[in-house]
Amino acid sequence: MTGAWLEFWHRSVSQLPFEWAQYSFMRLALLAVLVIAPLLGGLGTVVVANRLAFFSEAIGHAAFTGIAIGVLLGLGNPLWSMVGFALILTLAIAWVRQRGGLSSDTAIGLVMAFTVSLGIVILSKGGDFARYTNFLIGDMLGVTPSDIAVLGVLAVAVLVLFFAFFNRLLLASVSPALARSRARHPGAAQLAFACMLAVVVTFSLPWIGILVINALLLLPAAAARNLGRSTAQFFGWAVVIAIISGVAGLVVSFYASTATGATIVLVSMAVYAATLFVPGRASS
Repeated sequence: MTGAWLEFWHRSVSQLPFEWAQYSFMRLALLAVLVIAPLLGGLGTVVVANRLAFFSEAIGHAAFTGIAIGVLLGLGNPLWSMVGFALILTLAIAWVRQRGGLSSDTAIGLVMAFTVSLGIVILSKGGDFARYTNFLIGDMLGVTPSDIAVLGVLAVAVLVLFFAFFNRLLLASVSPALARSRARHPGAAQLAFACMLAVVVTFSLPWIGILVINALLLLPAAAARNLGRSTAQFFGWAVVIAIISGVAGLVVSFYASTATGATIVLVSMAVYAATLFVPGRASS
């Protein structure tokens, strides 16, 4: 994002008649929420439809190992080692599942147990583990203009890939056999989506936190499933709910002085609970 666009954003939001809009860090956090929330909401629909909740949870928790690798390599910012390790972990899960003939949850559980333990052992050596606990809850209010620029590039790339693979992913989730009969290669589409999900989850961790990232993937999509009557509505509701929950949670956290990521999750949970009372909701 250029300096001119960022200046325009700050000037526009500061005109809002709210106390929080007068703070620069809140305006940047709002922009980050408006980029991350639609991404997580949209990807969450495929996660829910393909029952990948455990996989996304594993990617988040295994971030500790990515941080540990970054520390061993002497990297000042462990973000890139986290992204690289998340992609390796995704391929490892696919390989173990194929070679071992295991179910998805068992293969993911095996790989996650090893990687999380390895990361904690490395980071706890010498008693320095407390230095990295900020990744557990994230810091949305610490987002910088360069972070926003990276998130913007990531959002564009993910949207292009997501819509390119959307039909294959949908067909693979509804009927893998039909997808194979049409030479749609459902395994390749699912692996591509898993890699894309791993990158988005890893990039979001420093601001959202390991403990709540999976909830932000699942809750908007789960609520949308109670409202949508078609695939387009399912996707659209998930994005809308993610944005509303993200903005509302950010504002509430400002006035309540609470962790932003966790507050957004609580708002998302409230929205999900409300959708349970919608008459004639779709069965999940």
